[in-house]
Amino acid sequence: MGLEGDVIVQNSLINMYGKCGEIKNACDVFNGMDEKSVASWSAIIGAHACVEMWNECLMLLGKMSSEGRCRVEESTLVNVLSACTHLGSPDLGKCIHGILLRNISELNVVVKTSLIDMYVKSGCLEKGLRVFKNMSEKNRYSYTVMISGLAIHGRGKEALKVFSEMIEEGLAPDDVVYVGVFSACSHAGLVEEGLQCFKSMQFEHKIEPTVQHYGCMVDLLGRFGMLKEAYELIKSMSIKPNDVIWRSLLSACKVHHNLEIGKIAAENLFMLNQNNSGDYLVLANMYAKAQKWDDVAKIRTKLAERNLVQTPGFSLIEAKRKVYKFVSQDKSIPQWNIIYEMIHQMEWQLKFEGYIPDTSQVLLDVDDEEKKERLKFHSQKLAIAFGLIHTSEGSPLRITRNLRMCSDCHTYTKYISMIYEREITVRDRLRFHHFKNGSCSCKDYW
Repeated sequence: MGLEGDVIVQNSLINMYGKCGEIKNACDVFNGMDEKSVASWSAIIGAHACVEMWNECLMLLGKMSSEGRCRVEESTLVNVLSACTHLGSPDLGKCIHGILLRNISELNVVVKTSLIDMYVKSGCLEKGLRVFKNMSEKNRYSYTVMISGLAIHGRGKEALKVFSEMIEEGLAPDDVVYVGVFSACSHAGLVEEGLQCFKSMQFEHKIEPTVQHYGCMVDLLGRFGMLKEAYELIKSMSIKPNDVIWRSLLSACKVHHNLEIGKIAAENLFMLNQNNSGDYLVLANMYAKAQKWDDVAKIRTKLAERNLVQTPGFSLIEAKRKVYKFVSQDKSIPQWNIIYEMIHQMEWQLKFEGYIPDTSQVLLDVDDEEKKERLKFHSQKLAIAFGLIHTSEGSPLRITRNLRMCSDCHTYTKYISMIYEREITVRDRLRFHHFKNGSCSCKDYW
């Protein structure tokens, strides 16, 4: 129809292609435009956000700013804030916050909520709380983000207080808010409060429990060691339990060394999904803890037969505006010999403070010396050593892990925070840990 050169049509095409996941087509339209408006830049950044290409969102913002012809819109910056959130980049997020304050007289609820989400998920909980408390108007989503943020930082009682404030404001809770509430109770060990909220959700607010709610409750009971109660809850469910629920129970059985219920959870998991290597490895680790090496061998044989590969654990740390990645026992990294030497220095100081390696975390049939050697070079420890070398004295360290932190790394990091007088924030697969002066914000419950 001859409208391919119309800016509004082109912007709509970019939006459409982005939402359909066709990012190449979106880029082709954008790159073929003779004139790009603010809406055009917003559309292409939004298209990349739709397919979770977060680095590209930030690069596009930089390119947009360098051209100097377009004033950044709120909608554009909300997408960029999402990129900062997913990349765990609080410094860039603070810059975006500054741009918003300089260019827009009054931020709306959506933008402020995005700011809260960015801060809490980047480890800056206090900044997120400040934005939340200064909001003149809050909606249900604002409360949900704040409750969930407090949950992943282990601030369960504060999360429940915010939940109470929400109800007092006359905002009726929905099923999504309750997921955050149960998660907050789970991470803080608030079993009685969680059970009470579970009842009030059903009988007071007439919300039918979803599989996510049941999953949270199984996690809550399992973390507290109430494994039989968690298993009974699963059996009483009105809906069919999914793999997430059985995996929560299996994980809790591993932590509390209950092989009997753990095998039941694993059997149900394997009926639902036989291709998750992590499930086999958790069961194998439980057998190893019980020194049932024949059973360990059988599980590992099944892994090999199905060609299942374990997802390697890694740790990320930001230093000098770059992100560095470490895996355990890694000698392929630049300057690995300097980092390993730093590890030896750290170990020497740790001995004087009474640190004893927890060799029970190495689930292999090898002697204690070999176990200690394997523990020494866990990815988190390598990242800490790198951070101590490449950041200024006294500055905080921020580490992101893809797996749950082991208890030995947790104890190790507490000591390091005291010895080197550093604040160390670690985000693992489940939550944040803030280490300072030899203690952790989770109070050793996570």
